[in-house]
Amino acid sequence: MAANDALFWLLVVISSVTSLLTAVAGAGGGAVLIAILALVLPGPAIIPVHGAVQMGSNIGRTALAWKYIDWPTIAWFVPFGLLGTLLGSLLLVQLPATLLQLSIALFLLYLTWGPPLPRVMLGKAGLMAGGFVTGFISLFVGASGPVVAAFIKARFTERMTTVATFAAAMSMQHAPKALVFGFAGFVFKEWLLLILAMMVAGFIGTWVGLNWLKRITNYRFNQIFRWIITLLALRLLWVAFESFIPALASITS
Repeated sequence: MAANDALFWLLVVISSVTSLLTAVAGAGGGAVLIAILALVLPGPAIIPVHGAVQMGSNIGRTALAWKYIDWPTIAWFVPFGLLGTLLGSLLLVQLPATLLQLSIALFLLYLTWGPPLPRVMLGKAGLMAGGFVTGFISLFVGASGPVVAAFIKARFTERMTTVATFAAAMSMQHAPKALVFGFAGFVFKEWLLLILAMMVAGFIGTWVGLNWLKRITNYRFNQIFRWIITLLALRLLWVAFESFIPALASITS
């Protein structure tokens, strides 16, 4: 995609806005971005380009919020996330999209509105399991961020710790995806200019968003986060429901 294309610059601006959204709300930007990329990019490019851009955005957010990261969480979550990605790369096949969408949506709603997770899920065992599952599904659904965000949010009440730890976890989850899709034959060189431009724009959006985040209370952040995750879950349920419509039509006809 050439830099003189209107679509090129539109995607650059969108990258900045979605990075700002994630910095302020704690989640959601990646899901919005991949939904837009799915409308304008060729199918094989959607997840690789999204993964590379999100890696840059999360690295930027990690660098800007470094001192707030909860490193014990990262130490247990990330290695098993890499293991999940490795297993997913060996099984690089199309899993049933509807099943993934329903499962993720219900899990998000449970984390947001259900009772607190059992203590064991907030400990080392839960971090290992959460890292493995989200690392695995990230290759197939692209935007696994809301699941990671909701899982990490269940551990913390302080907004800067939540956002910084989430950014660090996602930085290390997105990085292997580039290698996986590179080995699978995706030619990143053809998309490098767009990816780099979107990364720079994402860093600017992140900087603005983190400065806004410092000015709001933990209570306000928690409310914004809850409704962002809920909207994302409802969107997944709607997409899954739409996939059932043709099957229902064939049964009733």
